[in-house]
Amino acid sequence: MRARFDEVHDQYQQLRSGLDELQARLAELRVTERSDDGQVTATVGARGQLISLDLHPSVYQGRDAQALGRKITATVQRATAAATASTQELVAGYLPAGSGAPDFLRSGDFGSLLRRADTIMSRDGGRHD
Repeated sequence: MRARFDEVHDQYQQLRSGLDELQARLAELRVTERSDDGQVTATVGARGQLISLDLHPSVYQGRDAQALGRKITATVQRATAAATASTQELVAGYLPAGSGAPDFLRSGDFGSLLRRADTIMSRDGGRHD
């Protein structure tokens, strides 16, 4: 049981020490995607939130607002998917397996990760068999 405690404690310490760095790296993460024709450029953050949207002046030559809307939506969705993949990869490097990372990626709540680690520590921490 002592080995399990040491393993859990090490994971907990790794999580605590790397959390500030992970949070900073996620705050800085930006993913940019362009539409196939280069008319729309979307930049999103780690959680897929739209940071900026740039339209090339040539979009105003067309008169199809619905097509432009679809192009913008598709470009933002591609950027969001790429940001999600980048975020998952980044988080995987900081957190042990079974750490609740999928919940974090859905919610962005660091507290849920820490509560999970605290629960493990309190459950296993009192036993030294």
